Amino acid sequence: MGLAGSIPCLASQTRLEEDQDQDVTGGKKVISRTFLSLSQITALSEQNEEEVQKSLEEFLNFKHLNTSLKEAILLDYYTAGFWWAKEMDFSLIQLSGFMDLLNFLLENLSDKHMSLGDNLKELGRAMAETGETDAESSGDLNFFSIEQAKAVIDYLNISLFKHYKLYEYLFHSPREELVTSNESAIELAEPADPPFPALLEEGIPLDIYSSFITSPTATETGSKESDQGEEPCPEAESFEVDAVAGVTAEDQKSAEYEIPNEIIGNLEADINEKLQMQEAAYTSSTEKLKSPE
Repeated sequence: MGLAGSIPCLASQTRLEEDQDQDVTGGKKVISRTFLSLSQITALSEQNEEEVQKSLEEFLNFKHLNTSLKEAILLDYYTAGFWWAKEMDFSLIQLSGFMDLLNFLLENLSDKHMSLGDNLKELGRAMAETGETDAESSGDLNFFSIEQAKAVIDYLNISLFKHYKLYEYLFHSPREELVTSNESAIELAEPADPPFPALLEEGIPLDIYSSFITSPTATETGSKESDQGEEPCPEAESFEVDAVAGVTAEDQKSAEYEIPNEIIGNLEADINEKLQMQEAAYTSSTEKLKSPE
């Protein structure tokens, strides 16, 4: 009875140890999440580089590429990785597995805060049994050949591991968001109010300013209306012509001499009167000085 009870316990312990050994050797899948579906991989494989970037932007739901440094770097990371794998002539299954690997290593860094050494160990576990053709093999990336696996490791070395500190800074270092703005208070000039003139309009020809910007003043409007409303009288025009025609050249000369003579004569009379008054005042003051007190 005691021996029979101990056999199941021994069997369960042996099975647990075997499961642990399989986890270490790669029996259990290390990459547990599919990054892109096979249909998405198929669509990307038929596009050029620009279209691949646009499609990945939609698949990853990046909405702030113009302002988010993280989104821009991640999009470049995945786009460059996919295009490299496509140029390596990977099959659709290999393309899907490679994109899963890219995302797996990046999540180890961003979510699990793994160091470079720990992430390299995870890469080794994921690449276990590479090149194996045994149907019972259950490795993550066993569909890669030895040469392809070496190329994948070399690419990851120059794309991710070589810049590991920069990616750590991107995910784990808080950065201040600098919002630059400038507010300016602009005081608008008041419109022209007669008798004050309108402000200068620099860089505008005078004819354009007069035609389209400035408004006619009241005097200009009144003069235009008077010019348009009143028609010249032919009788008045004929009278002016007859009056001018009746004046001779001698009349004009005599008028020119008479007008200055009248003006000069009036000035002389005023001057003489003032001189006489001053002379009388001078004489009276002189007599007062001569007379004894």
